[in-house]
Amino acid sequence: MDAFTLDELDRGLIHALQVDGRAPFTLVAEILGSSTQTVVRRYRRLYAQAGLRVVALPSPRSSGAHQWFVRLTAATRTAHDIAVALARRPDTSWVRLTSGGTEIVAIIHTTPSGPDAHALLLRDIPRTAGITAVSAHYLLHTYLGGPTAWRGRVATLDAAQQARLRAESTPGPSPGKDTGTNMGTGSGATEPDPRGSAYQLTDADRLLLTALRDDARLSYAELAATTGSTASTVARRLTALRARDALFFDVDIEPSVLGVTVSALLWMQVAPAHLDAVATELAGHQELAVVAATTGPTNLVAHALCRDAEELHQYLTRKVALRAIARIETAPVLRTYKAAATLRTN
Repeated sequence: MDAFTLDELDRGLIHALQVDGRAPFTLVAEILGSSTQTVVRRYRRLYAQAGLRVVALPSPRSSGAHQWFVRLTAATRTAHDIAVALARRPDTSWVRLTSGGTEIVAIIHTTPSGPDAHALLLRDIPRTAGITAVSAHYLLHTYLGGPTAWRGRVATLDAAQQARLRAESTPGPSPGKDTGTNMGTGSGATEPDPRGSAYQLTDADRLLLTALRDDARLSYAELAATTGSTASTVARRLTALRARDALFFDVDIEPSVLGVTVSALLWMQVAPAHLDAVATELAGHQELAVVAATTGPTNLVAHALCRDAEELHQYLTRKVALRAIARIETAPVLRTYKAAATLRTN
């Protein structure tokens, strides 16, 4: 993509949308000290030129799905087509081409049970022509990523601005009212369900989340039309899901816009006795967007985002060179075909 430079207002807008993806632009403008018209114009510019998308995703505990990091080795001539096919599936996210263009890494979401629970892993992928090796790593615990955003994307608003955004974006009694930008009024972040056990999504919840997965800023009227419901019902359901901590908002945007030119997956082998301590320490590193414990010979995976190769080199040799990490494999990301929900196949 062409060179695109963010200013403080752009970064503030991105941070605000990460805090509350449905916050009214009027409120965002007040917090950023700008006008509503300017904020809307910036949003449209980021949407058109920087690949900005605001999406809503189910919280891992509420979705009931299992997540697998899958590494596929494919011939160079077939890797692109396989990655595109995986990216277009609804049960995948973060589909990337790594390691010289011969490895595809993707997260696959599977249901816990049923005849087709692991069909993609056990049947579809092994039968795909061009794939020469498959390695699947079950995601056990996420230390950084998912609901917790990369720090490089959320370093603009101060604590007071974030608190105001959460407090004042709580929905009012009239869910049918939109902000004038056809984006709707969303609910603010709330405390998790005090009952302790995670809320399990219903079929109606999943239908709503499917619509929000493509665009979390759709108005209640648009969501009602998509789900075959009413605006008031959609508003109540969305408010309830947020109150139960059953969903979270994420911002998909081209990393290069944020100054990232080098991206790499780090596959690490850590002794189980030290795994939690190492993962917790890595989760505090500015350079990492994801830290997760998995099964397999490499039991810890991280995603590094750096300004250039030199910064990645310094990170690998000075910060992540921990004694407890027995082995580390660095796989440069050459291309991302799908982010959390957004396709980048063009």
